Amino acid sequence: MSEQPENRRTVTMEKIVALSKRRGFVFPGSDIYGGLANTWDFGPLGVELRNNIKQLWWQTLVQRRRDMVGLDAGILMHPHVWEASEHVVNFNDPLVDCKTCKARFRADTLLEDKLGMEDAATRTPEEMSAIIKDANLACPNCGNRTLTDARQFNMMFSTTIGPVSETSTKVYLRPETAQGMFVQYKNILATSRQKVPFGVGQIGKAFRNEITPGNFVFRVLEFEQMEIEYFVTPEDAPAQFESWLASMQEWVDLIGLKPEHVRVREHAAEELSHYSDRTVDYEYLFPGSMGWKELYGLANRTDFDLRQHQEHSGVDLSYFDQAANARYLPYVIEPTFGVDRTFLTVLLDAYDEEETTDVNGKPETRVVLRISPRLAPFKAAVLPLAKKPELTAVARDLFDQLQDATGVLIDYDETSNIGKRYRRQDEIGTPFCFTVDFDSLADGAVTVRDRDSMSQERIAISEASVYLAGRIQ
Repeated sequence: MSEQPENRRTVTMEKIVALSKRRGFVFPGSDIYGGLANTWDFGPLGVELRNNIKQLWWQTLVQRRRDMVGLDAGILMHPHVWEASEHVVNFNDPLVDCKTCKARFRADTLLEDKLGMEDAATRTPEEMSAIIKDANLACPNCGNRTLTDARQFNMMFSTTIGPVSETSTKVYLRPETAQGMFVQYKNILATSRQKVPFGVGQIGKAFRNEITPGNFVFRVLEFEQMEIEYFVTPEDAPAQFESWLASMQEWVDLIGLKPEHVRVREHAAEELSHYSDRTVDYEYLFPGSMGWKELYGLANRTDFDLRQHQEHSGVDLSYFDQAANARYLPYVIEPTFGVDRTFLTVLLDAYDEEETTDVNGKPETRVVLRISPRLAPFKAAVLPLAKKPELTAVARDLFDQLQDATGVLIDYDETSNIGKRYRRQDEIGTPFCFTVDFDSLADGAVTVRDRDSMSQERIAISEASVYLAGRIQ
């Protein structure tokens, strides 16, 4: 796909980072202590946006499907789980160090960013080391050409269970949510009355000790996944893969991402993970030098996971199909969605700047987040035109009416002039502002301002709840 969409975009990662801290979407982790690399805390608006993303995903892909059930598995699991899944031996990234400034980098990312090698991840550490040496690559941090050879390191965080270190058990913080669904597959099957094909959905935290490039919340040590493991007959796996590919596209459309910023990329055979028969990524065109990066993934995991856990646990995980009078290990189709990457792309795609004028006719730049009303932290704001008791009384009654009737989050703001308050709501993505003015005292009506068009219309206060409810779904 052409890079032209990127060249026309106003947004930069720096603008999103600044807006996120200024308006309370995302704060640097441990901020008063100078921060901790690759950790972030989600502020008051960030929490609401993330929750809206997760709730919409759960409602759309789990609750509204009769072939789906949910699970909330623990972060800590028996260490044998990660041996069976081959994370202990295969969950590695190639690492290089700078001997001068001591910075660390992923070797494959370095080759991709500096040399444009899209297949860098398929190279062995020895091959990466030779390429780095032949190209005489410099450290991205200090510029010195003192990079070490690439070596593999396991990305799982380990800890121990037990009060005494000498007798404690080494366990891992899960690097993915998927294994909990495989380990509990038999219990879910026995208690949910589901039959193949059926799926299990889960939203939860995962942890990876990765060397990250520092692209805000794109890749972090602690992140949240929205994952599905969909169990199918082996012969039905290709058709179910295509069905889930279409469902993922519907999700992309539902959250309002621009089509020109999203593409589908098929993994080449040499890129496939050890468990995958086929993998497709939904990629997003990030601003600046990031370019196209993975947003979501869809994999045909075959029967690898169930077979591995069956062999390591000694428990029969096969499925008996009464209608076909056949027993088999189901194949698994896995759609994976990252909460944090969804959050980031929603902000990036929604960000816009417009040259306009303030209430006094002076030119200004209007920053607006055109977030889908389904996801916006505040669905509406109630603004009394002036901080007068007669106006604030009506405005507060309207606020209570809207929040009680719709059950969504409504903002109330009576500070600063009305123009500044409109700009504040534009910048946090609030779709509608209801302004109570002095005419409202006489006509029982309120002015509604649309975020995207800035158009205004007058409606009866009694109709405000119905008006809003019909525009935020």
